Amino acid sequence: MKSEKISQLTTNRLSIYLRCLKELAGEGQTSVSSDSLADRFHLNSAQIRKDLAYFGEFGIRGVGYDIALLRDHIIKILGLDRSYNLAIIGAGRLGSAVVDYEALRLSSFHVKALFDVDPKKIGKKVGGIVISDLKNFQSVAKKVNIDIAVIAVPAHATPDVFEKIKKAGIKAVLNFAPVRLNADDEMRVRSLDVTSGLENLSYFLTERPQTGERSKPAGKARRSKE
Repeated sequence: MKSEKISQLTTNRLSIYLRCLKELAGEGQTSVSSDSLADRFHLNSAQIRKDLAYFGEFGIRGVGYDIALLRDHIIKILGLDRSYNLAIIGAGRLGSAVVDYEALRLSSFHVKALFDVDPKKIGKKVGGIVISDLKNFQSVAKKVNIDIAVIAVPAHATPDVFEKIKKAGIKAVLNFAPVRLNADDEMRVRSLDVTSGLENLSYFLTERPQTGERSKPAGKARRSKE
């Protein structure tokens, strides 16, 4: 097993490998080589071998990887052989969508609590989960043993929500708000900002060559040929 700290990029790729292996297993395949895995899912075979080598030797020369065995190893590496309880903070469209996300219900992650500050929402249900008052976050989170908190509130409310999460002793946070959160060494925060992702794509579309010529920076006039 690993003897050094593995990067987030590596664990991200392990998640991709796991999804690929599950798809192959679902098709009835029992073994696959790194080259075949890479070709099928547009991955890098050398990177696959390097990533897996951090955790041991899984392949058999001339045969490849036993799909079921490798799938189970990655599940254990990622800690997915146990269940995790989630708390969603923010019962708006995004938070409600996370609660109702079908793939989440079939995973190792289970929503156990949903919070909001709107009196009109508190007490109602989303996906079978009763919306609790955010002021009771610490007591409810302790009662249902929350492992991961998901922030789905407006940016201006995020810092206060994050403080409540820290006071509750929760060590893992998924943040959907476009706000940078400073966690201590004992916490891990993963931020997913849809707007930033779209802006990155916008930059790509703006800068990519169009009709054989890269778009010119604004404000620079083209030199006259006279």
